[in-house]
Amino acid sequence: MAEMEAHDVAEPVSPRDAVKSGARPADPQGLLKHSREFLDFFWDIAKPQKETRLEATEKLLQYLRTRPEGSEMKYALKRLITGLGVGQETARPCYSLALAQLLQSFEDIPLCSILQQIEEKHDLQKVKKATMRPILFANLFGVLALFQSGRLVKDSEALMKSVKLLQALGHYPNHLQEQPQKALVDILSEVPEAMWQEILPKVLKADLNSVFASPEHLELYLLAHQKVPAKLEELMGSVNLFSDENIPRLVTVLKTAAASVKKERKLPAVALDLLRLALKEDKFPWFWKEVVEQGLLTKQFWPASYLCFRLLGASLPLLSKEQLQLVMRGDLIRHFGEHMVTVKPRSQLKFAPEMTEYVGTFLEGCQDDPERQLAMMVAFTSVTNQGFPVMPTYWRVVRYLSAPALKGYVSWLRDMFLQPDLDSLVDFSTCNQKKAQDASLHGPERAVFRLRKWVILHLVSIVDNLHLEKEESLIEEVARFCFFHSFFETKKPTSQIPETEQQFSFPMDGRSREVVSSAFFSLLQTLSTQFKQALEQTQDRQSWTYRLVQFANMLLNHNHHVALVTPFTTKQRQAWNRMLQTLKELEAHSSEAKATAFRHLLLLVGIHLFKSPTESCDLLGDIQTCIEKSLGEKTRRTRSKATNPEEPPWVEVMVEILLALLAQPSHLIHHVARSVFSHICAHMTPRALQLILDVLNPEQSQDEDDNVVVVDDSEKQLEDEEDKSSDSEDDKHSGSEDESDEEDRDGDVDPIFREQLMAVLQTGKALGGEDDDDEELGDEAMMALDENLASLFAEQKLRIQARRDEKNKLRKEKALQRDFQIRVLDLIEVMATKQPKNPLMLELLEPLLNIIRRSMRTSSTKQEQDLLHKTARIFTHHLCRSRHYCSNVGNFVETLYTQVERLVQQAGHQADSSISRYYFNASFYLLRVLKGNTSEKSSHKKKAGTDTNSKPTDPKVAQATSCFDLSRVTPIYSSALRSFLTKRNSPLTVPMFLSLFSRHPMLYKSLLPVVVEHVTGQTRSRHQAQACLLLQKTLPVRELRPCFEDTEWEQLMSQIMAKVTENLRALGEAQTKPDRLKERSSLELLNTLFRIINHEKLTVDLTGVRSVLQSQQQNLQQRVQQGGHSTGSCRLYDLYWQAMKILGVQRPKLEKKDANKIPSATQSPVSMKRKKKGFLPETKKRKKHKSEGTTQEEDAKPTATSGDQPPSTGKKRRRRKKAKVAAEAQVNGMSAANSPAPKPPTVNPSTPAKSRKLRKRKKKLSQVNGATPTQVNGATPTSPVEPAVEKEHQQELPTKEVSGKLPQSALPQKKAKLSLAVRSPSLFQSQSKKKKAQRRKWKKP
Repeated sequence: MAEMEAHDVAEPVSPRDAVKSGARPADPQGLLKHSREFLDFFWDIAKPQKETRLEATEKLLQYLRTRPEGSEMKYALKRLITGLGVGQETARPCYSLALAQLLQSFEDIPLCSILQQIEEKHDLQKVKKATMRPILFANLFGVLALFQSGRLVKDSEALMKSVKLLQALGHYPNHLQEQPQKALVDILSEVPEAMWQEILPKVLKADLNSVFASPEHLELYLLAHQKVPAKLEELMGSVNLFSDENIPRLVTVLKTAAASVKKERKLPAVALDLLRLALKEDKFPWFWKEVVEQGLLTKQFWPASYLCFRLLGASLPLLSKEQLQLVMRGDLIRHFGEHMVTVKPRSQLKFAPEMTEYVGTFLEGCQDDPERQLAMMVAFTSVTNQGFPVMPTYWRVVRYLSAPALKGYVSWLRDMFLQPDLDSLVDFSTCNQKKAQDASLHGPERAVFRLRKWVILHLVSIVDNLHLEKEESLIEEVARFCFFHSFFETKKPTSQIPETEQQFSFPMDGRSREVVSSAFFSLLQTLSTQFKQALEQTQDRQSWTYRLVQFANMLLNHNHHVALVTPFTTKQRQAWNRMLQTLKELEAHSSEAKATAFRHLLLLVGIHLFKSPTESCDLLGDIQTCIEKSLGEKTRRTRSKATNPEEPPWVEVMVEILLALLAQPSHLIHHVARSVFSHICAHMTPRALQLILDVLNPEQSQDEDDNVVVVDDSEKQLEDEEDKSSDSEDDKHSGSEDESDEEDRDGDVDPIFREQLMAVLQTGKALGGEDDDDEELGDEAMMALDENLASLFAEQKLRIQARRDEKNKLRKEKALQRDFQIRVLDLIEVMATKQPKNPLMLELLEPLLNIIRRSMRTSSTKQEQDLLHKTARIFTHHLCRSRHYCSNVGNFVETLYTQVERLVQQAGHQADSSISRYYFNASFYLLRVLKGNTSEKSSHKKKAGTDTNSKPTDPKVAQATSCFDLSRVTPIYSSALRSFLTKRNSPLTVPMFLSLFSRHPMLYKSLLPVVVEHVTGQTRSRHQAQACLLLQKTLPVRELRPCFEDTEWEQLMSQIMAKVTENLRALGEAQTKPDRLKERSSLELLNTLFRIINHEKLTVDLTGVRSVLQSQQQNLQQRVQQGGHSTGSCRLYDLYWQAMKILGVQRPKLEKKDANKIPSATQSPVSMKRKKKGFLPETKKRKKHKSEGTTQEEDAKPTATSGDQPPSTGKKRRRRKKAKVAAEAQVNGMSAANSPAPKPPTVNPSTPAKSRKLRKRKKKLSQVNGATPTQVNGATPTSPVEPAVEKEHQQELPTKEVSGKLPQSALPQKKAKLSLAVRSPSLFQSQSKKKKAQRRKWKKP
């Protein structure tokens, strides 16, 4: 803290750092000693996190409120003032805000004293060049802190001093730019009028040139004109800012202001103040025309244009109706429209979102004035580009319109559609459009078409924005208007049909009717989906579609007043009347869900009768027939009438109808088709399902031309090339041609074209031989050759274009086919969801698998990927993972077994394992179905009443009562398993069989001999590793153990142990990657076997395994020392010692050499003393926790012989000798029985454990039966010792005998731990004390 107070600009030192560095605080009252929490507040205030700063400021204020008169307040003010000029720029505003809140909370602190402290601490007179910028910002933020406290405008003395300080800061524009002037304007804007009288002469000069010097000075003048106009006139006289000579100055100042806020994207306050002054002085027309349109817009300066746009949006609430007409029909609005058309839609420079906010604010603010709202909407809609309004068709500001304004706006749109008034529009053309020489682009017909297109789409979007039932009449009006002008025309006006009362000023052409028809069906989809709850049910409880059908029927009956654009034939009119009759019949079944779906489908197809009469007429007849048959099934109990055997069932006909509807591009039709299919899927027949699968089968759908024809809606949609610039289209077209030309160049040359070219050249003698080298072609011959070549290349170009068109056509057909298949998959998903227990679901497996297999091979396009993802989702979630499945297979059991075999075989023949996984999962699904169905024998027994209430819990009993025949399934999966364990590149994987074994443990019992067989033998090493991995993952599974008897399980463990022992005989000799994988898998399997034997207390002979592991220790040690394959070798070495630890042998620990512990003989005490430099505090010293192994190693280490070393005792010498003898005996292969083994030391129970590890081992010793030595099958294991790599001596390992059964672990998954007899802690402490005493003697001179 003393360093912080000594420097003016440097950031203070943290109190935590001050304590670490040893600096002592210089506070005489001891403030820093007892208020560490208080000091931390200031560090948290400067942090970048907003929440941390606010919390620290609030805590500081609470702390100071409890001690208002103490030294903490003085220190806080001093610290905050110092923080205003810190080098960290982000911390300055934080200290300024905290100082402002402090002054606001404690009003008894005088502002003049704070300002004086700021000037003294950050003196501008004594500032150096290096520290100028922080000092300037410190003064600026200090004044801002006084202003933000809210007390500055009330203190005249402090206010005057602050104004003088800001004026002084204004002389440093290189650092502060215009910030002092902006702060001065903000402060003076809140100064009361009485204080303005005194301040005005000091802040404003009596010179008009100074007013136009900067936007801030002009803003200060406008502020004074607003606050004290009389005093201002007395100071500067009568000033006319809007005079002709001041116009260029105003334009310059506004351009400067626009450039200053370019990054902030906001309107400068000076521009809005000038607008208000112009409105106040009744000079708005002159200001708008001279300053805005002829001043700021004359040059292409986009910041000035955006300033004008923002000024337009901000001025909307301030303008009257006449002034609004002036603004919305001038050059600025045309410039805005050109900006809307030319700027890219997603560009950041597009001003449309900001203008939408301005208009929305205006409409929301004048809800009680519908005329102004209507005038605003009409004004913006009238801004058009060659007849097309620039505002988007889906304009969200419509939601702010009141009901009268909305009704008037819709009426105005209908009038503009029927009788377009092109003269009332503010129309413009872009530069590219003006350069176009085509006269058709500038005719009124094109403008009318573009206007009508926008109007009808905008009417539909207005309905999308409506959410209230009270606007139902407006929705019906728009729907009737769209439907009438889509398909009907007026012959004679009548009052019964309001749509006939107005005539077209420009006749409706076919393109306009197609646009209106498309918009109508889009509106119909909105009414059927978005307004299903609020607007679909009207007062008569009839849907919108039914009301439109009634309106269409009324129009058809008034054939004297209206007429269809495409008149109905007699057959089509009969189909219409029959549809109405069927609707009346369906009303009797209105309570049934199926009848409601049929009614919706019938209404929708009836509406489409006006759009496509021929197709819809046939569909109506088939739908009505299907409806009659489906509803007559329940009422007809007996078959009194003979049915035609050749006539297909009604379900099949309905499926064909739904497939035809799915081929249409309408989303509404797709929704209705899915809804209808959800009600008829319960009546599906195999033939009806096959109709759907034929569409999904790519081979049949490509060969058969009789299938459903998919409609390409993109060809029927209108071209919008007039909405885009011609340049972009030309560029796009040229780019596509260049790409296609490059493709043609890269491809092979057509041999026919080559022959024709050679013939032309030979005919023209352009290919000369040896005899005609000197002969040259004449001019006529050259001209003829050029003509022939030109015609030949023209024909070739036509052929290339034809091939290109054919290729594009095939690509489009394929895309349409994929889209159609994606839609048809919706029907499969509906059936799988609604009817999971239907036996027909079993027929979906292979077709879906064929789609997945084909899509994975050719999933290059997005449509192929969508088809693949959707098919895989249906197959996985709705079939394989479904909770319900077919529970009545009946006579299909044999077929299911054949299908299981076929699926498993196909899984093994796939090229990719990801595809094979789906086939394997399909076989699991069929096994689940077989297991869930009961056999006929068991069903007969249940009927006879034998144990019907008992539930079979045994897997064998459950298998006997189900259709699942283990003897038939085992060969299928056995062959697959053998293929997996013998085939070089098998698509089958280990997780597939793991899933099979976990689902069907009895099947795994039958397949287990196959896996055990391939652990060793003539198979490849990789396959042996896979067999070991399968056993390692499956043996610990709980569901597998009940399938074996105790004797069988013990024999199985012994058999696997023998196989693994055979693999481990070559441990450490692997050279290839598969062999190393085999070694690691064998050791992992061995550890798993040890855990199972330990957990279940099995009696297994481990003598062979132990001897094999001991014999391979030297190979593993050499492999680790050589460093080859370090990662794999270390892992293998760890697995080896895990197994040895379970057998009772503890792994020795390696210890690095420490040269500092034992000094060499040549090293003198003087040199050691010189090496000791500095002093390490106690907190920095590393605490070494010595373990049991370390203690034993220290005891086994020999001491260095030097003259200064005290002689060792005989006890230590004897202990080292014993350790050396034991180590040599173990290295030479001597058994522990032949070599004298030392007795394990006893543990002193009264001495507490030194470490946590020792305490755990002590607890283990108490749990074991007295820590008695144990044996395995009567043999005492030896203790192989790991030789040290860089150690002079080996350490002694305590021998441990192993019991007849392996030590039991707490959990089967955890490693078995054996407790060793450790040395006494007291002995450990005494030895460590002796060694420390020896080191102290060595270090003495």
